[in-house]
Amino acid sequence: MIDSNIFQDKTAIYYTLGCKLNFSETSTIGRIFSDAGIREARKGEKADICVINTCSVTEVADKKCRQTIHKLVKENPGAYVVVTGCYAQLEPDKIAHIDGVDIVLGAEQKKDILKYLGNLTKHDEGESFTVPLKDIKTFAPSCSRGDRTRYFLKVQDGCDYYCTYCTIPFARGRSRNDTIENTVAQAEKAASEGGKEIVLTGVNIGDFGRSTGETFFDLVKALDEVEGIERYRISSIEPNLITDEIIDFVFHSKRFMPHFHIPLQSGSNDVLHLMHRKYDRELFAHKINLIKQENKDAFIGVDVIVGTRGETDEFFEDAYQFIKGLDVTQLHVFSYSERPGTKALDIDYIVSPQVKHLRSQRLLELSQEKLHAFYEAHIGDEMNVLLEKPKPGMLMHGFTENYIRVEIENSDSQAMDNHIVRVKLGTFNEDKTALKATLI
Repeated sequence: MIDSNIFQDKTAIYYTLGCKLNFSETSTIGRIFSDAGIREARKGEKADICVINTCSVTEVADKKCRQTIHKLVKENPGAYVVVTGCYAQLEPDKIAHIDGVDIVLGAEQKKDILKYLGNLTKHDEGESFTVPLKDIKTFAPSCSRGDRTRYFLKVQDGCDYYCTYCTIPFARGRSRNDTIENTVAQAEKAASEGGKEIVLTGVNIGDFGRSTGETFFDLVKALDEVEGIERYRISSIEPNLITDEIIDFVFHSKRFMPHFHIPLQSGSNDVLHLMHRKYDRELFAHKINLIKQENKDAFIGVDVIVGTRGETDEFFEDAYQFIKGLDVTQLHVFSYSERPGTKALDIDYIVSPQVKHLRSQRLLELSQEKLHAFYEAHIGDEMNVLLEKPKPGMLMHGFTENYIRVEIENSDSQAMDNHIVRVKLGTFNEDKTALKATLI
C-alpha cells in the first residue's frame, strides 16, 4: 500500500531521450505523479525526484543517456533518481551502478512507477527491476499532450520484426496493443480536454491488432469518427503495413491529414535483404506513387540509415540514385551504430566512420533540396494552420494540413493558441525553416 502523504508537495523533473513514444510515456508518468500530489519542478528549482526516460537506438543514444543521468544527479543533489526506457531494459545493472541512481525500471515496470518509489529514501546502491524479454506482455496506454498543442496517442508497443540492426524488440518486447474501443476512448478524452490534433504513435503501429485480433485500418476508421478531434497524423508506419486501402482512406477521411512518415532505411535491395526488411524498394516506390497520385501535395517523410554493415560504395550509390528519384518531401538520416546482440554483427563488410559521415551529408543535402522545393511550391497558397504557443522570443507558429511549418507575425499568442486559422503562405523565413504567413 502506497502512503500518498509521502508524495505531497514533492517536486519532480522529467528528461526524455528518443522517440515520440517515449515523450508520450514520460508525459503519462507526469500525470501519474501529478495525481499523487507530486508537482513538476519550476525552472531553476531543485527537484526531489528525477525521472530519465532513455533511448538505446544507437551507441550515441546510450552515451547521451549516461551523460543526462550524471548531469541531473549533479544539478539535483539528494534527488531520488529513477531511470526507465529502452536503455534501462537493455542495460539495467550498468545503469544501477551509476552514482546517484536509485532505481532502474524495465519495460514492464514503468507503468507502476509509484510503487517502486518507496518512501523516497536514497539508496546506497541502485536497484534494477526488470523481467526477461518473454515476460514483457503488458500494454500500458498513453495519450498525452505534454507541452505541445498536439496529443500523442500510443496505439501499439513492441515489435516482432527483429531487423538485423535493431535492438528495439529486445527493449520493448513483442507487438501488442489495447482494443480499438479503449483506444478510441482515449481519443475522446483528449477531445474533451480541448485537443484538436492527435499523432498516432507506437513502435510498429501498422501491426496494431496483433494481440486483439483487430486491424490498424479498423482503428483508423474508428478514430475518424471521434467528434472534436480535427486532425490525426500517422507517425512512422512500415511500407509493407501501410496498405493501399489505408492510403485511399486517408485522402477521403474526415480528419486524417495528408502527411505520411514511412521508413525506407535503404534504397538498395541488397542492403534491405541484409537488414531483413520485409519489403523491397519496388514496393516502397509503389506506395509513394500511390500517395502522390491521390494527392500531389502530401508530405512524405522517409527514414534512411547509412553505413550499415554490408553497404558497399556500389550499394550506397544505387540507394542514393533511387532515393533521389523518389517524390518524397524530407529524409530523416541516421548513421548505423553497432548494437550488441544484433545479427548485423555477423556481416563482414564494415563502413568507416568517415565514409558514414560523407554518405550522411549527401543525403542530408538531398533532403534539404527536396524540402525546400516542397515549401517553395506552396508559396502563395491558402491553407489551414493549427497554431501553437511559441517559446519566449519566437513567433507564433504552426503546421498546415500537409505539415508545412509557418510563422505568423503580430499575433496574439494567448488568444490563438490551439486554434485553426486560415492563412496565406508567403516567402521563407530567415533561416528557411518555415514559410511566413498572413491571416486571411
